[in-house]
Amino acid sequence: MKKKEDILAATIYLLPSVIVFGLFNIFPVLYSGYLSFNRWDGLSRTGKFIGLQNYSNIIKSIEFWNSLGVTFYYTAGITFFGIAAGLFIALLLNRRFPGRTIFRTIYFIPVVTSTIAAAIVWKYLFDPGSGYINIFLRFFHIPGPDWLTSTTWAMPVLISLGVWKRLGFNIVIYLAGLQSISPEYYEVAEVDGAGPVTRFFRITLPLISPITAMLVIMSLIDSFLVFDQVFVMTNGGPLYSTDVIGLLLYRNAFRYFKLGYASSIGMIIFLVIFLITFLQRRFLSIGEQSSW
Repeated sequence: MKKKEDILAATIYLLPSVIVFGLFNIFPVLYSGYLSFNRWDGLSRTGKFIGLQNYSNIIKSIEFWNSLGVTFYYTAGITFFGIAAGLFIALLLNRRFPGRTIFRTIYFIPVVTSTIAAAIVWKYLFDPGSGYINIFLRFFHIPGPDWLTSTTWAMPVLISLGVWKRLGFNIVIYLAGLQSISPEYYEVAEVDGAGPVTRFFRITLPLISPITAMLVIMSLIDSFLVFDQVFVMTNGGPLYSTDVIGLLLYRNAFRYFKLGYASSIGMIIFLVIFLITFLQRRFLSIGEQSSW
């Protein structure tokens, strides 16, 4: 009898959270899936069912494939440089030195900074005329490029902002992992004559591999959903070189009022993220090495 009462109490306590989660997470996905099979401008009372026509149009769209390639480029840059820089700085901050806590705080500030505010500041920093980056380069007689209007430099600038914004989170997670490694491993390896490089590759890197896998997945998902900083800094330009898929979705939904087509793009984004997560868990054995 008591077990039934516990189940009932748990159901009552969890029900509000389940309702909110279903209303703001599950329902939008399902409704977006339904809209993807319709032609709807968002203003008419009802849309017209067209089956897979939206998906067919997307597959034939050069604009979509360009946006997908740009998004993968951005995602790869953020993931690689963010993980590498986060691990490197975490290794430095894991040592004992004066002011270590201050440095940790400084590196974490970008994580809690508004993305829009950061994008506006970086846009001014990389302004070709009055931006501080080019002013700094002039001291060394180096002509600074037109960063955000160059098809060569616009994406690297966006990637640098994304890495800077996410770096503090990666550092904190890596620090937690590094501090959980028993010092005995390093003591035994040092007695056996292992140097710092050997200890890193034979002890540190394998023991933090589950953390690395988790950070890779989170970085891939977050980066693939990028929109706000691109919208503020380049709006997809120049010549669509930074036109990420989130911007393509926004443009079709709120500028062209093709809500059905935009929903199809959203469903493709959902499927790509699902596939990335599945492959990461499958081939990196995350389910066996972590709490997933």
